[in-house]
Amino acid sequence: MTTNNGRPTGPDMGPEEIQAVIDRILASDEAASAKTAAPDHVPAAEPAGGASDEAAPTERTWRSRALALSRDAQPSDSDGDQQDLAERRALRRVAGLSTELEDVTEVEYRQLRLERVVLAGLWSEGTAQDAENSLQELAALAETAGSEVLDGMVQRRLKPDPGTFLGSGKAQELKSVVQATGADTVIVDSELSPSQRRGLEDIVKVKVIDRTALILDIFAQHAKSREGKAQVELAQLEYLLPRLRGWGESMSRQAGGQVGSASAGMGSRGPGETKIELDRRKIRTRMAKLRREIAGMKPARDTKRSNRRRNQVPSVAIAGYTNAGKSSLLNRLTDAGVLVENALFATLDPTIRKAETPDGIGYTLADTVGFVRSLPTQLVEAFRSTLEEVADADLILHVVDASHPDPEGQIAAVRSVLTDVDARKVPEIIVLNKADAADPFVIERLRQREPRTVVVSARTGAGLTELRQLISTSIPRPGVKLDLMVPYAHGEVVSRLHEEDAEILGIEHVGEGTRLEVMVREGLAAELEPYLRHE
Repeated sequence: MTTNNGRPTGPDMGPEEIQAVIDRILASDEAASAKTAAPDHVPAAEPAGGASDEAAPTERTWRSRALALSRDAQPSDSDGDQQDLAERRALRRVAGLSTELEDVTEVEYRQLRLERVVLAGLWSEGTAQDAENSLQELAALAETAGSEVLDGMVQRRLKPDPGTFLGSGKAQELKSVVQATGADTVIVDSELSPSQRRGLEDIVKVKVIDRTALILDIFAQHAKSREGKAQVELAQLEYLLPRLRGWGESMSRQAGGQVGSASAGMGSRGPGETKIELDRRKIRTRMAKLRREIAGMKPARDTKRSNRRRNQVPSVAIAGYTNAGKSSLLNRLTDAGVLVENALFATLDPTIRKAETPDGIGYTLADTVGFVRSLPTQLVEAFRSTLEEVADADLILHVVDASHPDPEGQIAAVRSVLTDVDARKVPEIIVLNKADAADPFVIERLRQREPRTVVVSARTGAGLTELRQLISTSIPRPGVKLDLMVPYAHGEVVSRLHEEDAEILGIEHVGEGTRLEVMVREGLAAELEPYLRHE
């Protein structure tokens, strides 16, 4: 028996799966009710510049809770205590909270007012579904940053307007939406130039931020380590430097001759540098200091990496789109207890844990920062030392959210960043995660497109045995075969061979000692030469 969305139900389903189906039905009803209550008053724009007359997306699914954050998934037993998650959720955001404190409890409970935002984007290429998916992702990013998404609009246009990003008519329409909803922020689904941001703010009369600023804000909230905070601050300053603005006396300059507002000549010369130039110089000085600090932290990471190379320990890196389930997968494979949250960019700091193949070969498993479409170049550069863990790995587990509306787009976005950090030559396994919530037809389509795939569910644990076996056959394994005779007096040698850098093919206890047939790495083979058995 199946439901109308193709998922099985009936006696073959467990209680958790039945509850999941009920939750999805209730979520669909809530979205439908929200759509009925809020009429679609933002029609698609007419094609501009000879664009196709294909209809723009009209389904305002981003008005209700964003798709990626529709349900707060509870951590499973494999995720550990999740103490960091409790600390993060201690900061509560409340809709409609005034900025003026009326009660001391607003401070005691650390409540913050939710920003009320309206989304705006351009549909210049691809299909209507692509444009809708992009705006849904922007809504998920906005909610992760701590805002309430009120409405959204997409304009069909070949290229952005150089002055206001949106066309003049659509910008006026956006202004009316902002006034009708009472929004205090507009978020644009692209990176705005300083002039475009200023021009759009002059029209809508509220704060305007772009996709890059939004992602940087999320990174600033979630960075915890000293290195992570320094990397995020560097990226923020690089973004801010060309966007500084000044008003009034802060813009006064040196004057000479009959110039200036008072047409004054001698005696009217200003003090020299303007306030905005001073700010730029301070930012450049701070950026130089941050780069030195990050460079100073790099040797520690390089030393740990060189130790693993010297000991010939294989390294596996987990990479993938944000919120694809990378941390959950790491917890399943290693019991790392890394923070897990149903939010974009929940974890930023890399985590490296020790793991073993089913036959006892040791390797390291590294969780890295998540990727996203149009990941700001400032972040790629700032986090380059962290992303080197991926480039230097022996194997990449590319985690994909198989339940996402556009998994192929996620794969392309991740591979674009991997190319930027010179990691495309590393062998890759596509891990199709969230199989318990994905459409089987989508999974089969992805398996046909990608040569090496494995289907898993980090929530239920399904498919992890197959994944571990695939990792075991993909990582560099001991390649030197030895026939050894170890005297009983040297039991520490046998103990060493039972560790993770050797594979025992056969063992026999005889009168002279312990006879072993083993596969070891080259470095260990040289140490074992005195125990080689000669016929």
